[in-house]
Amino acid sequence: MASITIDGQTLEVEAGSTVLQAAERLGIAIPTFCYMKRLPALASCRMCLVEIEGQRRLQPACATAIMDGMVVRTNTPLIEETRSSMLDMLLANHPLDCPICDKGGECELQDMVMAYGPRESQFRDAKRVFHSKDIRLSPVIIMNVNRCIQCQRCVRMCEEVVGAVALGTVEKGMDTAVTGFEGSLASCDQCGNCVEVCPVGALMSFPYRYKARPWDLAETDTICPHCGTGCQLTVGARKGEFMRVRSKQEHGINRETLCVRGRFGLDFIESSDRIKRPMVRRDGALVPVSWEEAGDYLRQRLVAVASKQAGGLASPRLPNEVLYQFQKLMRTVFSTNSVDCSSRWSTPVDTLAPLLAGYYSRAPLQDVLGNDCVLVVGGNVSEENPVTEYLLRDAARRRGTRLLMLSTRPSRLDADARAVVRAPPGGESASIGAVVAGLVAAAGQALPGEVFAAVGATASGSAAAASEDGHPMAAALMESRSVALLVSVDLLRSPEARLSLQQLGNLLQLLRLLDKAPVMQFLFDRANQLGAWDMGVLPAALPGLRPVADSVARAALGEVWGADVPAEPGADFGAMLDLCDRRQMGMLYIIGSDPLLSCPDRAFVQRALGSADLLIVQDAFLTETAGLADVVLPAAGYGEEAGTFTNNEGRIQTVAKFREQRFAARDNLAIFDIVAAARGRPLQPSAPEGIFDEIAHLVPAYHGLARDELGLDGAFTRTTPTRTDGRFFAPPPAAAASDRLMLITGNSLFHDGYLTEHSEILNTVADDPYIEMSMADAMQRGLSDGEEIIVRSSQGKLTATLRVNRRFPKGLVFIPENYRALRLNSLMRRGEYPCPVEVESALAIVVAQVGDIATGSQQGGQGIEGGTA
Repeated sequence: MASITIDGQTLEVEAGSTVLQAAERLGIAIPTFCYMKRLPALASCRMCLVEIEGQRRLQPACATAIMDGMVVRTNTPLIEETRSSMLDMLLANHPLDCPICDKGGECELQDMVMAYGPRESQFRDAKRVFHSKDIRLSPVIIMNVNRCIQCQRCVRMCEEVVGAVALGTVEKGMDTAVTGFEGSLASCDQCGNCVEVCPVGALMSFPYRYKARPWDLAETDTICPHCGTGCQLTVGARKGEFMRVRSKQEHGINRETLCVRGRFGLDFIESSDRIKRPMVRRDGALVPVSWEEAGDYLRQRLVAVASKQAGGLASPRLPNEVLYQFQKLMRTVFSTNSVDCSSRWSTPVDTLAPLLAGYYSRAPLQDVLGNDCVLVVGGNVSEENPVTEYLLRDAARRRGTRLLMLSTRPSRLDADARAVVRAPPGGESASIGAVVAGLVAAAGQALPGEVFAAVGATASGSAAAASEDGHPMAAALMESRSVALLVSVDLLRSPEARLSLQQLGNLLQLLRLLDKAPVMQFLFDRANQLGAWDMGVLPAALPGLRPVADSVARAALGEVWGADVPAEPGADFGAMLDLCDRRQMGMLYIIGSDPLLSCPDRAFVQRALGSADLLIVQDAFLTETAGLADVVLPAAGYGEEAGTFTNNEGRIQTVAKFREQRFAARDNLAIFDIVAAARGRPLQPSAPEGIFDEIAHLVPAYHGLARDELGLDGAFTRTTPTRTDGRFFAPPPAAAASDRLMLITGNSLFHDGYLTEHSEILNTVADDPYIEMSMADAMQRGLSDGEEIIVRSSQGKLTATLRVNRRFPKGLVFIPENYRALRLNSLMRRGEYPCPVEVESALAIVVAQVGDIATGSQQGGQGIEGGTA
């Protein structure tokens, strides 16, 4: 510790702290331009200069480390004169266009000049001008170089935090200008974080440009709906119309950063695809009706199907209160446990629950990343959870965290990793087993003899997957005092999901035996997937992930709910579709989801949904699934009803209402009341506040939480870790090598499906639908980057543009799942992942077809000629 005195106040601080950090702790304001907490100090703006006793010159507070006994002054006449002079130089070339600048009213330069600036400038020369017109760097970012004050925040944010390196500087001195490569942002993530950190109006949001002033906006703090990271964002609306999104520096897991979906993708709420009125099917067509007519229709149809099974699918993008009430509705009003929250995979609760109970860390991600080593398993965090990627990069670069990557697809984080292992498609379980085998071999005598024998016996099948020098990750794991696993929920796509979870259990048990204090968190690509699991939107689990077979849990719920809970596990969504296809499903109730777009085997899904006796779709948007429904109920969209999300960390956060429902839409909870009333079984409580209180009473992880006490940063759900160590599972054999290309899918940065499809802004930013594969595979087939190619499977075919990726492993084809136009699920077969495919040039096929036609015509012509001779 070191002692420092600033303006007469003394403070003990940790060694290595800066003068600026100490002043902030004392509440002493020191102005800055170039400084940001999460960026390395640059000390270029010279606004934070202070006097230090014993030093001849003023020193930058942001870059000056504290020495014991240091005495600092921050407001002497010399400092005031220096700050005024620095601002005078900035204003010398700064355009005086504040009345039309989008930053007007929240410009840091304006604020600094008001507080510290000169009242009259000493400069009389003409102002420097770079460009007479603003430069459109991308569809969402526009730049006025003349306003730039050279703080370099944008360049450093792009490189150090985002990792995109899309911005840089040219020229020197007063001629220095920030720009993109060749005046564009071709390699940019379009996240807009450069706009957020720009202190002036040099970088601006094009969609927001000239639309409003800060004082015109009604701003609401809420949570991003796009992925499970749970970023805090502030939505600005003017007269009820959505205007922009920004983030706050000191709040949320993300602080001032957002990804492209969070910053620019909320305009989906203004989509023209909204369902305007309830609709019922009459004479084969959906007909708009009133809510009263829809209730009457439901009452009649529900009576007719009462003797058959019922099932429900709810989106993990919905709030906890809605998800909890939905499973309660299905279990009490319709007496079924057939509820699910994913149409893309099945959830093996029996294997998942022990991992969540024994190892899941419901703690800040920053604390999890504070472990010595972080192993990221599966998926592509750069595209699925971009802000989590920023934090991982920061941990690797600034905190020295050992970052390990095990995945099928390459990601941008590979460059910061100590070790990277490519798992073959469908072979994640064997690859994790190989890590276990390598760790057993590296641990040797560090394991008790009987444990070494037991683990060694189960891991021997994967030993071949480790190199002669040991598994590339084993050394890093052994050297670490603490290890965290970040696991992509993408692993659940595979039919081997249970095996992958078992191998994760093996690895976590082994790390615990080696005293590595292992913890894990999932990386969800849906905003409230953990909340959906916690709320019990699963066929084999009740709220709190307690098994349906647990009679004590059923009795406790039944007592509060006033109804018996079925004792038998229900059907997952795949099994529900089978029941529909066999015409054994009376009612299928889908809210906020579009399985016709996301569920494998589109033809089967369409047939199955059409075979349900009664298909009810409750949604904000007119999806393809809604087009098949018997009853369509217009629900409130994001921002039109209040609730809570539970993010990847287990942090429960407030999702605020910032606008009224559009058209005839109603709250999801109010619609449940209508459905329950149609069965003569009202639900109590039905208001979100009462439902949250019931959740806090019945779901163990939520005990003691009060909705009005969550605050801007939310509050953490809590669980008491349960020792789940048991037997070790033998790893499966390595995936057999195949000479066929294997198709995998997942999210792309600019599209996560259901919501982003309705965002006009994201659709202007996103690339056209594409197919990604390795250079070797493309060359082998005579394909080139940018050409149209055809991908065929046993189920069908599609055409899109080829994107050659030099870092892609051989034998792999990736197509993002979220482009509606592609209808990717028409290629895939249920229960099969990855999917074997063939790839060929679309142009070559057309040329061949034209050649065949020409040859046929020529032969036909010869035949006619011969016949007439």
